[in-house]
Formats: sequence, structure tokens, C-alpha cells
Amino acid sequence: MAEKPRGVFATLLVWAWSLFNFVRRLVFGTIALFLLLVFLMAWRLGGGGSGTLEERTALVLDPRGSIVEQYSSDPAQRALASVAGQKTREVQLRDILRAIDDAAADKRIERLVIEPDGIASAGMATLHEIGAAIERFKAAGKDVVAVSNSMSQGQYLLAAHANRILLHPDGDLLLEGLGRYRTYYKDALDWLGVDVHLFRVGEYKSYAEPYIRNDASPESKEADLFWMNGVWNDYLAEVATARKLDAKQLAAQIDAFPSALKSANGDLAKLALDSHLVDQLATHDEAERLLIDKGVKQDNSYRKIDFRDYVDLVQREHPVDARPQIGIVVAQGEILDGDQPAGSVGGESTAKLLRRARENKNVKAVVLRVASPGGSAFASELIRREVELTRAAGKPVVVSMGDVAASGGYWISMDGETIFADPTTITGSIGIFGLFLDFPKALAKINVHTDGVGTTALAGALDPRRALDPKVGEVIQSIIDKGYRNFIGKVAAARKKKPEDIDAIARGRVWSGAQAKERGLVDQLGGLREATAAAAKSANLGDNYQVRYVEKSLSPWEKFIVGLSNDNSARFAQSLLPESVRTLIAQPDVQSQLKLLRSLDANKVGVFAYCFCEIR
Repeated sequence: MAEKPRGVFATLLVWAWSLFNFVRRLVFGTIALFLLLVFLMAWRLGGGGSGTLEERTALVLDPRGSIVEQYSSDPAQRALASVAGQKTREVQLRDILRAIDDAAADKRIERLVIEPDGIASAGMATLHEIGAAIERFKAAGKDVVAVSNSMSQGQYLLAAHANRILLHPDGDLLLEGLGRYRTYYKDALDWLGVDVHLFRVGEYKSYAEPYIRNDASPESKEADLFWMNGVWNDYLAEVATARKLDAKQLAAQIDAFPSALKSANGDLAKLALDSHLVDQLATHDEAERLLIDKGVKQDNSYRKIDFRDYVDLVQREHPVDARPQIGIVVAQGEILDGDQPAGSVGGESTAKLLRRARENKNVKAVVLRVASPGGSAFASELIRREVELTRAAGKPVVVSMGDVAASGGYWISMDGETIFADPTTITGSIGIFGLFLDFPKALAKINVHTDGVGTTALAGALDPRRALDPKVGEVIQSIIDKGYRNFIGKVAAARKKKPEDIDAIARGRVWSGAQAKERGLVDQLGGLREATAAAAKSANLGDNYQVRYVEKSLSPWEKFIVGLSNDNSARFAQSLLPESVRTLIAQPDVQSQLKLLRSLDANKVGVFAYCFCEIR
């Protein structure tokens, strides 16, 4: 049959679309080419970011944003944001620790200046690891000064390790303790006509309670208060030790805070000084003068280097390291099925990283750094299996738990040769649950009904428009029960205990790291440094090793752009770019397109179906 010829209007539409598509590709191709030329010019003229560090320099530790184990955005996004003049709102824990430890041995670094106000979020275990690094810096005979306008109790945990803490006279410091309060939806869901079916094993597995209750269960309150008291007591002990105070007296001061603040006429800064939580009240300029007097005046300030620039400088100064490697695989975030980007945990992608470490002859031992509240049980099992296979291949695998390694986070940890946790790590939560919501009652309220037939009783049984058949509920509960038996059985085998012994401390209950060690779920208390040393010892490496993070390989585009962003070339590129171009690069839709560009691989031919659009 002959194809019907297009009409004039249809032909015009096709022609207009082709013209629009050509112009679109031309514009963005021109932008990409312009950026490439700017980066190349910056690289040539910027001299690769070379620079020297003078004697008597202060290292400034001013993390801004969340302190994480691994960036949640890709390298190209971060690099382009840097060129656009934007700050990455994440800081890697490894960079902070490396800066402090390298500076402790660097004769050019005279002191550490902590500016904690910009920390948006950081777990207790993370802060404890940084605090331990600050103590190592002080043990090297170097001075530490903290300067703040206003501090939360998390930010203060770092400042407390300083030799001297300066707080703005109009600033504030409030130690309030730990709390966990959630929103509960049962009445709202009942009103909407939504029925919630919760399947679980473990009376302490409280994650889904907000959907079936209007308040926390007694078991949830009991378990939460137990582990939070443990973590809070560790916090008080750390602050008291650092500030040479009595922990019980410090706790009493916090309990008496309202009356003490009234006596101080509502002056939070003065109360912090009177309570010996800070050493001096000083405005920004007064703090600046003190640091100039302690160090060397330079450019109307004191001689200093930001910790990010210092990490880049040290990387350039260090020669290529050919020593055997301890490979660190990071498992941060919720555990999801499939292949996930860096900064998250994927059943396939994280398992692949462990496999790569196992097959790399230069990697002699592996540290699995876990900072995850769990997620998919199947994905967790894929990762656990790779830990088991890596050990079977003769390579030690040591687990280092960060802020949280609970539920699925514990699942992927259980087969480690040795499990390290910080005393404040949140772990355990060994339990399984499933959640199913149906809403035929909600539909009925608007006169919508569902009906039909199926060839079996199971056909369409999980259609949320239909009420859940109790027999199907029994099927789901049987699957949950089996999952729980698998979980505690694997933990029992890994920990060389009986399943009933594990069940007694499982049931979905959460423990602090110190409490988990008392119950045999954790082997040692310590951080990433201690776990790495244990892995080296197990591999008979002594002190002759280097640490290497095993992460997703960078594409050619990422390698190029990261090479520029790691030094002063990014700043130089900013000076070459007009303000309008920097603004354009920073736009979310342009960032999305550039993210697609970086995925292009010279060795592959790709066909992309991608919508450069966003509904706001």
C-alpha cells in the first residue's frame, strides 16, 4: 500500500522540528567546546596548580556541609560546580583525616584552626574519628584553636578537642542531649481509607510503626532510650575528657540549664564561658588578631591554608607509591538492588567493587567501611557473599562500621574477619519486615470500585485496589519468617554462636557499638584507622602498605575534569569565564546535560533517550 504523502502543515512541522533540533545541538555543542577550550587554557596558564607551603602555616579545618564517607554526586558535577563558583556541600571524612594526620607530621604546619560552624550534619562516630585525629595532632606537640560564632552540640564535639576555644560574645552554645521523635499516621490513614498490613519478626523492629500506630510502642521507646543513653554518655565522657571536666558534673549542668541561663541573664555565650565549655569570648576581628599574634601575619590575616588545598598539595608532593595496598570499599547509604552510582550502595555495584579488590593482585587485604541503615535483603546478601568469597580467596576482610551499620548494614558486615565499631555506632536491628498498603475503602469514598476475575486465588492478590486476602497475608508472613531465620542463621554461623543466642539479642533491636560489643555482635571498638591496621596485620604487611579506596572507575571525561578541579586551575578557569557563562553552567538543566556528556565513552557507541526538561 502506497504511503500517503504529508500535507503542507505536516511538512512544515517536520522541517521546523529538524531546524530546532539542529540549533539545539549546535548551541550545546558550542558551549561544550567553549568549556573545553577554557579548561585547556586554564591548565596551561594555571601551571597545574603548583605552589609551595611556607613555614609556620596554620591548617584551617572548616568543613562546610555534610561530612560523608563518599560523595553522593559524580566528579564531573562537582568539578563543573567548582568552575561555576559553587561550593560542594559535602566533605569526605577521609580528606579531613588525611589533612590532620599529614599536617601532624608536616614541619611547615604550626597549628590547626577549627571553624566548625559550617558543618551541616555529621554522625557521632564520624565526629569521634575526627576528634581522635585532632588528639593525634596535639600529641605531635602542635597547637589547636577553635573559633566559632555559634555551635550545635555536634559542632562543639570537634571544638572541645582544641587547646583554646573562642566563642563570639553574641554567639551561643547549647548542649541539649539526644532525642528521637517521629510522626505517626494511623488515624490519617484510617480517615483516608487506607489499610496497612505490616509483616515482621521482632517486636523491636519499629521502622514501620508510624503506619500502624499513633504513638511509639513501649518496645520502641525502651530500645531507643537504651542505645541513646549509651551514645549520650559517650558524648559527655569525650567532652569531659577533652575539656578536663567531670562528666557527671557536666550532665548536672545540662539538667540545670534553664536556671543557670536565667542567672546569666539569658547570655548563652557568658554561660558557656562560666561553665568552662569555652575559654574566651572574642569577636571575629579579635580572634583574627590572636591568631596573627600566635603565628605569622600575611595578607592582613594570619598565614594559613585551607584543609582542601592542603590535601591537594600533599597529593602532588607525594611520589607514586608502589607499596602493597589495603583496599577500602565504602558502603554508604540505603542498600538498593542493581547497579547504583558512587555514594550509594547497590547489590551489584558494591559486590563488583569487592570482586575487583579480590582480583587485584596489588590489594592484599580489604576494609569494608559500612555507613548504612540497610535496605534490600537480596542486595545485602549479594554483598555479603562477596565478602565471604574474598576471605575464601585468602584475602582478609575487616569491617569498619561508621555512624550506622544496622539491619542490612549489619547483614553485609557479619562475615568480616573482624568487625570494628565506634562506641557510638548505631548497629544491630537484626530483623525483617514487609509493608503492604491497599486502598479499596479510599476509592469507595469517591464511588470508585474494583472487580474482575483471576485464574487462581493469587492472581491480582497484591493489587492495592483490592483488600488483601488473609491467606495471602499468611504467605507474606511465611516469607518474612523465612527471611528472619536466614538472617539470624547467617549471623550465628559468622559469629560462631547458636541461632537462639542471636535471636535473644536480635528481634529488630538497635544497639550502640559499645553495647553490640558486649553482646558479641562486634569484635573491637575503634575507627577506620584501627580497622586498616588490623587488616594490614592479618595480611602480614607490618607498616609497609598504602591505603587505596576501591571505587567506580572514572570515564575519560571525568578524569579530565577532575584533573583540573583538583588544583588552582579551577579558580583560574573561573576568572576566564564571564559571569553569564558561570551562571549558565550552574543551572540545573545545564548540569543535567553536562552529566550526560560525561557518560560518553570513546570506546562505546551510545544511543540516548533523554528529556532535558524539569517541571517546577
